[in-house]
Amino acid sequence: MAEVKNEVLTRVYILTFGIVLPMALILMYKTIVIGVVEGEKWRDYGRRSYVQTRPVKAERGNIMAHDGSLLATSVPFFNLYFDPTVATDDEYFDNLDTLAYCFAHYLDKNFTVGGAREYLIDLRDTLENRSRHVLLKRKVSFAEKKKIEQFPLFNLGRYRGGLIATKLSERKRPFGVLARRTIGYVRDQAKDVGLEDSFNKELGGTPGEQVMMLVDKKRDLWIPMDNLAKIEPKQGKDLVTTIDVNIQDITERALYDAMQYHNAEWGTAVVMEVKTGRIKAIANLGRVEGKREWYEVYNYAVGRAIEPGSTFKLASMMAMLEDGYITLEDKVDIEHGKTTYYDQEMVDAGSHSAHLDTITVRKAFEISSNVGLSKLVTAFYGKKEGDKDRNKERKFIERLKQFGLHLPTNIEIKGEAAPVIKEVEDVKAGWSGLTLPWMATGYEVKLTPLQLLAFYNAVANDGVLMKPTLVERTESFGIAIDEYRPTVVKKEIASRKTIEQAHQLLLGVVERGTARALKTKRYKFAGKTGTTQIGYKRFKNRTRVRGYQASFVGYFPAEKPVYSCIVVIYKPEKNGIYGGDVAGPVFRKIADKCYDSLIELHAPMNKGPKPILKSSQLPRNVVGEKKDIAALLGELDMPYYDLANTEMVRTLAASDSLILEQRTLPDNQVPSVVNMGLRDALYVLENRGLKVKTQGVGKVVKQSIKPGTKARGQNILLTLN
Repeated sequence: MAEVKNEVLTRVYILTFGIVLPMALILMYKTIVIGVVEGEKWRDYGRRSYVQTRPVKAERGNIMAHDGSLLATSVPFFNLYFDPTVATDDEYFDNLDTLAYCFAHYLDKNFTVGGAREYLIDLRDTLENRSRHVLLKRKVSFAEKKKIEQFPLFNLGRYRGGLIATKLSERKRPFGVLARRTIGYVRDQAKDVGLEDSFNKELGGTPGEQVMMLVDKKRDLWIPMDNLAKIEPKQGKDLVTTIDVNIQDITERALYDAMQYHNAEWGTAVVMEVKTGRIKAIANLGRVEGKREWYEVYNYAVGRAIEPGSTFKLASMMAMLEDGYITLEDKVDIEHGKTTYYDQEMVDAGSHSAHLDTITVRKAFEISSNVGLSKLVTAFYGKKEGDKDRNKERKFIERLKQFGLHLPTNIEIKGEAAPVIKEVEDVKAGWSGLTLPWMATGYEVKLTPLQLLAFYNAVANDGVLMKPTLVERTESFGIAIDEYRPTVVKKEIASRKTIEQAHQLLLGVVERGTARALKTKRYKFAGKTGTTQIGYKRFKNRTRVRGYQASFVGYFPAEKPVYSCIVVIYKPEKNGIYGGDVAGPVFRKIADKCYDSLIELHAPMNKGPKPILKSSQLPRNVVGEKKDIAALLGELDMPYYDLANTEMVRTLAASDSLILEQRTLPDNQVPSVVNMGLRDALYVLENRGLKVKTQGVGKVVKQSIKPGTKARGQNILLTLN
């Protein structure tokens, strides 16, 4: 037993030291070689072979104008890379010369054929030290990509030819800077703005997923592992806006011309559809610091709350009209354009009031008298000396709220500034004894241009306050998904009587007031000028002003408003400062061009009763078959008197009546066929045996044989014209 046991142990020792130990040493050696000596090589291989599921960006939806014109769209492009490791040596070198030729002629014109071939050989010869993701060309269009995919070697497909196309997209605006800030943009390194921001979720779509392999960690470059995405991305919805590209172009051009002419700091103009509140154009231009250049870098119409100045006087007038305190023919003493509240002097702008004292309320509004409006508001809503009751002042504020002036518009884009309407006795807001008279003329109150336009649009819309909107619907492949219908904020901001009087006042400003120089005979428009002092500060003996703001807001045509519009130009430095001289001409230019180009601003030509035609306008001396002429006159709905009992007739115009006169033709003589059509002339002449030849087209104006000549089968030439 002992001998057997020793023999087994001997064999175990031999097995352990002869086989197991050498294997352990070999494994240890290989571990050291792989982990230390060749460690970087295998770690690099592991990094390059790293596989994971990566997100695939969805195609972004389009932003379109009202008529479907593209305002913003994603244009695809491709970065092309080459993986020279996937092709066999035979495939690679068999196609090398032809591929080099294609590179030189189609991919990069800087390549020579020889240079391109050396480039490709260099790729192949240095595989061990080069990336599997070699850049060929950036920003290749889809058409270019399809052409390059047909190159030799590349036409074998990605997994044999090595061509890798990474799809990207770039946001393009086919109309350039048109409505740039309103359309907006989504940026990686800055704040998103405009519709691109507000509707980012709808436009962005749903990303998909794709199994990818990391081929360059330094540049974080990945390539798909197969041809199909694990989850396909879902394209974003398209956004259809209310913008009309024609009106937008008209508005931007008119505003830009004014900015140059007046060298202003910034300006904005908005055009809105009266009945729906849909914004048809919104333009914003700001001056580049230190330059005479203007760009749409900020949405002043939405984001800038300003003291509106005299354009606010309509609200003051409507408050007094609504309360029944005044009529338009009441009188007010404007004191030649100067008055004092406490120790502060109020002065009318311009020279309209210098020679006037007592005038009608209507005229005070038309000439935009600060003194007149402030005295009226103070008389009816102001607190009397020693009176502790503030209800009258509160009543004025409540009227302003009734008109919706305290409400933001809640437009679809972000960044709207809140309106500021002070509350009575709110010391923190700055309410004082001077607040009411100054508020009456548009100071100590703040509104964005769009908020003020919404108020004027309500007046144009017979008192119906509409929510301003920029978006009509979202859609996918032409099918509507979500629709944004016009929204009524308030059905009646004031009584019918007050609204009608407001129309009269605004029309009077253009017909006889501060905007009379803008009047045109072609159509009527209504509106209000505004001139606001900027950065004013009251001192004991003077008022400091740092600039002016010119504005005009109104609607057109005045009789049946289709569009409302506001123009604000901030700090004009030359060629005028007043609203009627600076902002008014922009409004007029926009309205003129809209009137010229938009059919909806014109009454139908056939509207109303048919006019009575004069004898000179009636068809006279037309000769032909009675049944044909009667049928034609019936089609034209043209009444006539039938005095003929012959087959052929002639039309006779007498006064405002049309008469069918009989025309007798002799059987054996050549008749007159002048003023007949060719068909009737042929019928008449050939029935009498004449051989007819013609020249020209139209009615017969001349015949070669004199009428009354005996018909004997002659040749007759008819001249037509």
